[in-house]
Amino acid sequence: MSAIPDTTAAVATPTRLETLAQAITAALPGKLTAVANHTGELTYEVAANELLAVAQVLREAPELKFEMCMDVCGVDYLFHGHDEWNTETATSSGFSRGVARGAQRAAKVAPGRRFAAVYHLLSISLNQRLRLRVFCADDDAPMVDSVTDIWAGANWFEREAFDLFGILFKGHPDLRRLLTDYGFIGHPFRKDFPLSGHVEVRYDPEKGRVVYQPVTIDPRVLVPKVIRHDNRYDPALTNAPVHTTSIAKSDG
Repeated sequence: MSAIPDTTAAVATPTRLETLAQAITAALPGKLTAVANHTGELTYEVAANELLAVAQVLREAPELKFEMCMDVCGVDYLFHGHDEWNTETATSSGFSRGVARGAQRAAKVAPGRRFAAVYHLLSISLNQRLRLRVFCADDDAPMVDSVTDIWAGANWFEREAFDLFGILFKGHPDLRRLLTDYGFIGHPFRKDFPLSGHVEVRYDPEKGRVVYQPVTIDPRVLVPKVIRHDNRYDPALTNAPVHTTSIAKSDG
């Protein structure tokens, strides 16, 4: 007598990442938009007006318990994926700029999609991580709500994002610059801020104090490196003519 085949289909066990995604969807239905990534991590986008409510749920929900905000960083998406870096001589040749060739456009990013604050969250008790991104609606005065009442450790992280990117955090208890000098003007991590800056400081012995002056650093331009193969460094000490080759060819 032949055995009756088992027709029950095998049910795949969800991974920890899939389980977390399901828990987030259940706890915050319609509040988050998943962001595709290739790093095996969960990233979600939340509307600016929903940030505090969503953050509270992420911290308090028993299946989530993101008790710690590990980092808050700013992002400037100006010309993201649209344009080459602004250099004088080195452009498409010899360098990878993260740009889709043939798809460059002169237009900037859509209004309200230039500046974003990104929160890296950790659940210590459940050993799981999450990345949360919120865009600032106003490009001229980017602002989002401060999460310091939910995660007190975000205090200095938000000050850093304000200092370097100019993102304002509404409700922050002490939003001052953190890394730049006293009286600094501008935000050095914005993509429209020159790499060498606008001014430099030095100590003036005649005035007996530190003074500001226009920057004297010449702009540095990266150029493709060239390796010169010289027969003086050949172990065989041949008299072969000297020639040059591009670094594009790997040494291996």
